Amino acid sequence: MGMGTSNFVIRWINFLTMLLAIAVVIFGLWMSTHHDGCRKSLTLPVLGLGAFIFIISIIGFLGAVKKNAILLWIYLIMLCIILVAILVFTVLAFIITNNGSGHNVSGLRYKEYQLKDYSSWFLKQLNNTNNWKRLKSCLVKSEGCNNLAKQYKTLKQYKMAKLTPIEAGCCRPPSECGYPVVNASYYDLSFHPISSNNDCKLYKNSRAVKCYNCDSCKAGVAQYMKTEWRVVAIFNLALFGVLSIIYFVGCCARRNAAQSQSKV
Repeated sequence: MGMGTSNFVIRWINFLTMLLAIAVVIFGLWMSTHHDGCRKSLTLPVLGLGAFIFIISIIGFLGAVKKNAILLWIYLIMLCIILVAILVFTVLAFIITNNGSGHNVSGLRYKEYQLKDYSSWFLKQLNNTNNWKRLKSCLVKSEGCNNLAKQYKTLKQYKMAKLTPIEAGCCRPPSECGYPVVNASYYDLSFHPISSNNDCKLYKNSRAVKCYNCDSCKAGVAQYMKTEWRVVAIFNLALFGVLSIIYFVGCCARRNAAQSQSKV
């Protein structure tokens, strides 16, 4: 690739990523102004990501504009670190999310989930008292369970619903408990459960309790996290391919810059 072409591509790519980084930082600052503790927990990672992208973009942009081999070396080293980190994270994500799947229940259009089916990493994170206390607080604040009664106004609609993993695990007792359904947010707990599953005892109709302390709720969260991680892993594969091309162009720009300086 010619000197002019490689420098031009690197300049514009890093100019665009600088704009992207500024947008990420602004988004992170916006998140920090929210009083939602669940969203605030993501503020530092988002701000850190934006700052890192901005720094590496500036180095790449200046290296291409000034045709400075040293700056382009630094740029390539940082880009290489990102590529390795993305690759490692993606492989770990696929390994961690390899286990766990729902169980079909007769008469239901959605699946139920069991915590024991998931990887040891998920079990460790979700069984950690502090982690689950924070996650449970977010689930209660989201009002997702309480909105089911508004979404499914009749018992027939509720029984035909396709609940999400979190709704299936956190908003209702496991089907094996055998509690009669009154409506989307209320079960007849006077009925003696036919299962020894401890979740049957933990479930309450209270808006703040539901099945948030149940293993089935943790399993629903694990399934949600698994799905999200898979999406991120697939995105990372695409990102890895794009960054690899940028890395190749950067190598050409650095080599041309080194040749240009040696001729001076």
